[in-house]
Amino acid sequence: MSPSQENCMASQQYQQVLAPAASDTLQIALQNKTSSSNVFAYITGLALSNNNVPIFIQSDGHTVYSPTSPSQPGAALAADVAISLGSPGNTVNVTIPKIAGGRIWFSVDARLTFLVNPGPAIVEPSVTNPTDSNINISWTFCEFTYNDAQLFANISSVDFVSIPVGISLTNTSGQTKSVPGMPLNGFSTVVDQLRAQASKDKRPWDQLIYSYNGQPLRALSPNNLLVGNANAWGDYWNSYVQQVWSKFTNQDLTVNTQAAAGNLTGRVTNGQLSLGEAGTFSAPSAADIFSCSTGPFATGSNQARNAVIPRLAAAFNRSTLLQTNQFPNGSTPADYYKNDVTNHYARILHQVQRDGRGYAFPYDDVAPDGGSDVAGTVFDSSPKLFTVSVGGG
Repeated sequence: MSPSQENCMASQQYQQVLAPAASDTLQIALQNKTSSSNVFAYITGLALSNNNVPIFIQSDGHTVYSPTSPSQPGAALAADVAISLGSPGNTVNVTIPKIAGGRIWFSVDARLTFLVNPGPAIVEPSVTNPTDSNINISWTFCEFTYNDAQLFANISSVDFVSIPVGISLTNTSGQTKSVPGMPLNGFSTVVDQLRAQASKDKRPWDQLIYSYNGQPLRALSPNNLLVGNANAWGDYWNSYVQQVWSKFTNQDLTVNTQAAAGNLTGRVTNGQLSLGEAGTFSAPSAADIFSCSTGPFATGSNQARNAVIPRLAAAFNRSTLLQTNQFPNGSTPADYYKNDVTNHYARILHQVQRDGRGYAFPYDDVAPDGGSDVAGTVFDSSPKLFTVSVGGG
């Protein structure tokens, strides 16, 4: 499981499920909704029935391939793991065992290259390594875990956004939950709006766009822009953070941890936000806010603090801290991203999604008590068919 995927799963408020999943295997329907006849799917993850070893599903759609540990890094795979989706409108049915940290990858008009390092450990395609052999290929993925408790899946743009992906899950009772994702022109709309935002506030939103041969291939998250340019965001959040710190110097801030610690209330004193048993939080930088994992947002052994971090990080990314004193219960999705200083990448992604749902930053699953999901997740303890479409058509 990648760092971003770990972050995504970290703050989920899972429903307690006691019944085991219905079967040791699950059928997945892969739908080609692009305009290309040259689309491939790849399924990766950790085999829960085999000591969590890394596995692929081979090109036949059901045979499991477990790479052996090579003597040197960067070894080629010994099996064909590219599942061809056929012509536009076609559906390919595949079968998977129980998998943790799973991903379904899609590439259009070219095959992806996966490698194996000693361990074995899979070398996955990267959007931040300019020497990666997949860097100029159009590709994307969705994330899932299929275990004894449930199938849990989401469409993720935590790292980047490119080809539209939609998911739906039908259970053994015939009930279906869906996340439709972006429409066919969704990615081009994201590109246009990022450029418009850069023109408006003179910040590097347009630098998130990665193009090849003059055509945009993907838009990176603000956090991933920092990989190649550590100073990309500079003082972007400074004025907002200063306003927040000033506000809560004289007013109480309450975080509902939605966990054992309950509500934690505090104020800013001597430049530090103090929240009882969760400890103190320094003023975050742009890198801290966009990553949700550094500076004051680095997790550790303090469980109360670990519960505060997702809710505080989400409030910063959504710019709700000047609107209310209660987090996350003082605001709803209609209140998110209203400040001029906000995570405009996340704002734009949610606007473009057909139903407004999709992971746009690591703690985008934070929701007020009883609030609706905005992270684009589906889950069920009795899954029957998991459908994943690529292309948005």
